[in-house]
Amino acid sequence: MSCFSDFPFPEDFPIFLPHSLFLEYFRLYAQQFHLLRHIRFKTTVISVKKHPAFATSGQWEVITEREGIQELYVFDAVMVCTGNFQQPHLPLASFPGIETRFRGQYFHSQEYKDADAFQGKRVLVVGIGNTACDIAVELSHVAAKVFLSARSNTWVFSRVAKHGFPWDMFKTTRFNHFLEWLLPSAIMKRIKFRMMNSWFNHEIYGLASARSSSSRFIINEELPFRMLSGTIVLKSNVKEFTETSAIFEDGTTEENIDVVIFATGYTFSFSFLEESIRNPLKNNSTLYKCIFPPQLERPTLAIIGFVKLTGSVMVGAEIQARWVTGVFAGAYKLPPSSKMMAEVSKKQLPDKRNQSEKQNLKMNFISYTSEIASCAGVKPSVLRLLLTDPWLALAVFFGPCTSYQYRLMGRGQWSGARAAILTQWQRALKPLKTRVLEDSASSHSWLWLGLLALPTALVVGFLLSKCPRVGGWVGRFPGQGF
Repeated sequence: MSCFSDFPFPEDFPIFLPHSLFLEYFRLYAQQFHLLRHIRFKTTVISVKKHPAFATSGQWEVITEREGIQELYVFDAVMVCTGNFQQPHLPLASFPGIETRFRGQYFHSQEYKDADAFQGKRVLVVGIGNTACDIAVELSHVAAKVFLSARSNTWVFSRVAKHGFPWDMFKTTRFNHFLEWLLPSAIMKRIKFRMMNSWFNHEIYGLASARSSSSRFIINEELPFRMLSGTIVLKSNVKEFTETSAIFEDGTTEENIDVVIFATGYTFSFSFLEESIRNPLKNNSTLYKCIFPPQLERPTLAIIGFVKLTGSVMVGAEIQARWVTGVFAGAYKLPPSSKMMAEVSKKQLPDKRNQSEKQNLKMNFISYTSEIASCAGVKPSVLRLLLTDPWLALAVFFGPCTSYQYRLMGRGQWSGARAAILTQWQRALKPLKTRVLEDSASSHSWLWLGLLALPTALVVGFLLSKCPRVGGWVGRFPGQGF
């Protein structure tokens, strides 16, 4: 679900990659497309400023530094790809006593590397996001005790879903996205709550309740077990620290805390950009399509990956980059600056939402990537595929929304996209075939058929029930190709 659209992961790679294999994938990608000769490593960007003739040329003056030597370059266009995780957010002022009284060690989660140094220690992890829970689970195998401090509710998913398949391959589909658009939000909320609580009751564990309005979720199948085994203890928000203890808002105290790890997120900073561009950049909602600064006379600057999605940020960043390079090359045209600024103004979050909520807000993966793909002319038309390639249409609509779907047509079309889509389930499971059972082939064939047959029957039945010939209504379908 995270690979680039024209370069699938090697078939012998596991379904979920450790960081070493992810790095290896990047190296293989760079080797495949001969990228290393175009990259200057160990180079710091000092400043990016408009060229004096920017209004006509759209060019940028970029000052870089390498081994203490600064150089000035003029570029026709600039892509800023620093993403969301730039500067650690360490709100020590919100935790009285941590700087003045606490005698133990404390640091931001960015500094955490591995669990070896925490053998036998009592550790407090502040935060309830993916990073906080990943660190807490890893530490719980070696630490004497791990306390996990949460100030908000969250829902927990396992990476392993039905029949042992990856959770996101089932969840992130155009069919599910269509159902979410079709059904009333109250019904969808009840369905999601029932689904999330089908694994374990979040209220019993103190993580979230059905009355919670929070839609935050994390992926961590080990967390419930580590809580059951007592190696992780969930706590409320920290009120203050003493020399060796942490006092929580519910009045409880945990003594003899050795280490505090703040998994409190990140802030963004584009200090190298000139002030006229940096100052209006409050968050990604101040950018056109979360990419282009709308106030520029020429669209030759783009911010890539500065968006939080419910799916893979790699896929989101890639489709952004494909559209942006097309704009830079003149293949696509942006609206006038005034129109982009008007659209940005409409999408600004309400003032009642605080900065933390704005920073943590995630956009729907399929909605966003489809929107950018439409701008780039590469969004697949399911209706057209249904008429020309029905089997592929079913795989695109009911199967996982993988990046290959955006290589089926348009600029940058890849001849291997169809085969990659039709074989993605088999390739995902191939690394597990280390011990093949004699009757496994026939059982899997029926499983693939069932995965497609059930949702197909549901949709056909729904459409027939609403057919105008029997007095029903004709519903509208969102997006291109419906």
